[in-house]
Amino acid sequence: MPSIESHGYPLVFGVADSSEVEADPAGQVSVCTEVRALEGMQKEALVRVGSGRTWRMVSDEGPYLDGTDLAPFPLAYFAAGMQFSLLSRIMSEARTGSVGIASIALTQDALYSMEGSFLRGDAEGGAMPVRVEVTIESDADSDVVAELVRRAVAASGAHALMRDAMVNVFALTHNGQRRELDGLPVSGSSYREPPSFESSVPDPSHIHTDDILTKTLEAEKVHGVEGGAGSSLQAVQKRTLHVHGEALLRPDGLMETDISLFKPIGSSFRFVCDETPERGGTGRAPSPLAYLGAGVGFCYMTQLGRYAHIKKKTLTSYSLIQQSDFVLGGTTGPDYRPATAEPFDTHVFMESDEADEVAADFVRTGERTCFLHAAMRGRHASEIQLRHNDAEVEL
Repeated sequence: MPSIESHGYPLVFGVADSSEVEADPAGQVSVCTEVRALEGMQKEALVRVGSGRTWRMVSDEGPYLDGTDLAPFPLAYFAAGMQFSLLSRIMSEARTGSVGIASIALTQDALYSMEGSFLRGDAEGGAMPVRVEVTIESDADSDVVAELVRRAVAASGAHALMRDAMVNVFALTHNGQRRELDGLPVSGSSYREPPSFESSVPDPSHIHTDDILTKTLEAEKVHGVEGGAGSSLQAVQKRTLHVHGEALLRPDGLMETDISLFKPIGSSFRFVCDETPERGGTGRAPSPLAYLGAGVGFCYMTQLGRYAHIKKKTLTSYSLIQQSDFVLGGTTGPDYRPATAEPFDTHVFMESDEADEVAADFVRTGERTCFLHAAMRGRHASEIQLRHNDAEVEL
């Protein structure tokens, strides 16, 4: 398999893509995410939101999964997408309501769990409500700012994903043939071929590349401690993960967040985000839903790689095509509506010497142990706190 090192590209870049995609209907957005496994725990994704630019992103894992730690862990992408989604919606609601905001920052903490045995087949991922503190400086009245934040949370596709329970659907193509997939809702996906990454090269006309995604703190590789090296590869697990993020709106109009993995012991990465032109941005960096879609695809792929390692199975190659759709919230007055997230449709492509039922077991285990699919299975409405001009405001 190729690796992040062998490509030599930035961690994120806009792809030189000549293909045309039809624009989404008004008020809706479609996110197509294609992911393939690279060496070890590394993954590569192509993500396209609506008819916008295709972005190539890579993910890795830290010492806890014996990764090379060259790129962000999957949950970092999802955390960035959630923060950017809310930040973008707050600013959109402020513009719509002519509310001046001098400064805005978000602090977010997300907790996940893993418990059970991969060998017994009862390992299961879990998710908890995300905790977000929004800090706003504004001359507007506190009740105006509070209503603005409430509307923004309701209008955020990312927070709708956590708020509403979804029944996601799956498909499996094993060794070139569509296979039965008992135990999961079946996708109607018509994809026949796995995703291709061969022509995914940087667009020379896209100048904002090197600073879109950077590592800000290297994790120390330690053994024999909670969350230390190799700890997430144990066959039996009972642990909690903690992802922390701090986001803000920059003077140049771009959004930025620093994401840290507190548990297990992981590195920190800085993400830069811009909305698509359809959503009032300039497309200089990936949009919130692009990061969100990549996070879900990367997280699911990590579960397949982890399961193969624990079960001592060899997968020649594995990849997926993931389709996710959102009905975006917004507008003012009586026509105001919340955002909704539609079920994710994941088609897994796998090449191996294993029996079809073993391949199907991988797909089922991936769904059961993926933290983000766990988040979508339940209802985990975000817990939002607001500080307006250094004072706490009730929402």
